[in-house]
Amino acid sequence: MAESDAETAKSWTDQDEARDVEGRLMPPTVPDRNAIREDRAALDQEHKADRMPTPEEEQAADAAGPVDPAVAENYKEAMERGANQEGEGRITP
Repeated sequence: MAESDAETAKSWTDQDEARDVEGRLMPPTVPDRNAIREDRAALDQEHKADRMPTPEEEQAADAAGPVDPAVAENYKEAMERGANQEGEGRITP
């Protein structure tokens, strides 16, 4: 029994077979098609914290005081570097 086009679209991903990426032959990837399908389905879901902080956690955060400016700058730099990532490992929409 042949799959319908809709069933084929649900079961096939671009990661199932070797493919050409910028002139290089890339092998099928791990995770498998089911993990990829679940990840793609999760893109449309709302993501939020699993819970609010406890009073003890809020108190500990307040007690820690202000963030060291050098730490804040390093964090900002890391975020920008991640946003501008290129090459292997880059996820393109």
